[in-house]
Amino acid sequence: MDELARLKYLSWVLRVFGVISIAGVFLMMNVLDVESWTWEPRQSEYEQMIMGIYAVLGVFLLLAARNPLQHRSLIQFTAWSSLVHGGIMLVQALVDDGERANLVGDVPALILIGIVLWWLLPREKALVEAPSIGDR
Repeated sequence: MDELARLKYLSWVLRVFGVISIAGVFLMMNVLDVESWTWEPRQSEYEQMIMGIYAVLGVFLLLAARNPLQHRSLIQFTAWSSLVHGGIMLVQALVDDGERANLVGDVPALILIGIVLWWLLPREKALVEAPSIGDR
């Protein structure tokens, strides 16, 4: 895949992940009540904090979608923090029977986000040559 196509897909993916971060986390925790996205017993203060953090991240991902190259560090942070968060949850789910539901919910979602962003983010060498999304 050439770097221009990579940037187009990255911009699209940032929009999708941004919307999921803003609305999807809330929907899964409260409206759909997906088991792997909530805590038992329910911890509303913690859940509100997580929803707030992900909503803010989602807004910044939407902003980054306009020109991903200008927001490379945010995208790298999102990729790496998703991989680390998913990895920690994976270990917790394997060790604690009460966390097993995360193996089919949060863990794959977080690891997928990290891998997709890492794969689509242009490499350093390409940054010099690639035009901005808005330049077309």
